[in-house]
Amino acid sequence: MKKRKFKISDIIFVVFIVLLFIPQTRTPIQVAVNKLKVAIWSPTVEDVEDQNQVTPFQYTVVDMEGEAKSISVGKGEVTFISYWATWCPPCIAELPGIQDLYTNYGDKVNFMLLTQEAPEKVQRFITKKGYDLPIYFPQMQAPEVLQENSIPTNYVIDGKGNIIIKETGAADWNSKKVRTLLDDLLIKKQGD
Repeated sequence: MKKRKFKISDIIFVVFIVLLFIPQTRTPIQVAVNKLKVAIWSPTVEDVEDQNQVTPFQYTVVDMEGEAKSISVGKGEVTFISYWATWCPPCIAELPGIQDLYTNYGDKVNFMLLTQEAPEKVQRFITKKGYDLPIYFPQMQAPEVLQENSIPTNYVIDGKGNIIIKETGAADWNSKKVRTLLDDLLIKKQGD
């Protein structure tokens, strides 16, 4: 039997696998892989007949300063909801796009980034990354139609409570497709 010669690609593959087992390198590698997905994956707009609807409600949350708030969902305002965590590689990969979207639409769209983590941990994360996002800690159970077991899960909800986008996993939230959708939803809102 012939001995197989190792190729450089074999060595790279073995090093890659070993790095995935080292905790300090695992997350950065997973984030990098998810960033590749974000670069090509724009969220999917639900077909009108497949759209679920959330009954308008007040989402009870606490902000980063510990202040209780009640945010309207489905009551005339376009809303972006993101369930995420600081330890989640797909969440980390898509946050720069969400930050860019928030920078341009934060004064016109209700943004809620919801996490169950300790506020101190979240504060360290957003400070380190330089994010300026509306992060909240839910104080109530979300309506059933907004419950999902995986993160990230993101929703774009129109002013009537129609769930226009429900996306699980990393996606490019700063895409032309999402911006066009938000522009259209905001124009419809003005016409109502």
